[in-house]
Amino acid sequence: MTDPRPGSPPRISVVVPVFDEEANLAPLVAEIGAAFAGLDYELLVVDDGSRDATAATLARLAGEEPRLRPLRHDRNYGQSAALATGFAAARGELLVTLDGDLQNDPADAPRLLAELERGFDVVSGVRQRRQDSWVRKVSSRVANGVRRRVLDDGIADVGCSLKVYRTRIVKRLPPFAGMHRFLPALARMEGARITELPVAHRPRRFGKSKYNISNRLWRGIADLLGVWWLQRRWVAVAAVEEISACNSTSTASGPSSASSDRPSSSAASSSSGSPPSAPSGA
Repeated sequence: MTDPRPGSPPRISVVVPVFDEEANLAPLVAEIGAAFAGLDYELLVVDDGSRDATAATLARLAGEEPRLRPLRHDRNYGQSAALATGFAAARGELLVTLDGDLQNDPADAPRLLAELERGFDVVSGVRQRRQDSWVRKVSSRVANGVRRRVLDDGIADVGCSLKVYRTRIVKRLPPFAGMHRFLPALARMEGARITELPVAHRPRRFGKSKYNISNRLWRGIADLLGVWWLQRRWVAVAAVEEISACNSTSTASGPSSASSDRPSSSAASSSSGSPPSAPSGA
């Protein structure tokens, strides 16, 4: 995606996917501004085909806040697609994700960003004293337990959207429907160093949740099996070195001499994370 803004890129990109969240946008932008005061950041809010006044509200807010970059899908593609759009547009070397429903507290984000300075590539939030219905809390606990057992990703609360990454990690991940539920596992397959920190969780003030058991259970099982397969087929080469050409010259006795160069063998230079712990099949 072409960078629409000239000048040096910001250090931090904040990516927020939203769908029908018009009432939450103004306080969200204000809270992010307060939490990131003094930091070099941009705010990408991705409207995933909202049916309410989300797009118009974002246009108005962008006129008031120059750091805000609203992006809009032509229709609703889902949270994973909205995150992928934000990842592709992000210009910062560090990246923050959080929900647009105000249940994540933006004030926690700088603390997670500071943890990256200790050498981590991903810091994932773990919601404390969750302000959700008992059905959501129980279903989340079961889903987290099954996912950890199958993928061995070590993440206690993958459903917490408040996470920070080194942007180079997420830009290498394959986008697919359901990706957002497995981002730490996918990042670990790329060799990322991951840790977790407790974060606050707040009750929803405006709007209503888009998730329930019926729209998550079977889709989540299918996605889990797909990531389990991908984990075992993932190719993560630790390093590739370009081989320098070796020139050899031979001088023949007599009136003439000839030189010959050996052809060079080279490979494209690249870098990726360490291979995943799970064995890969041939």
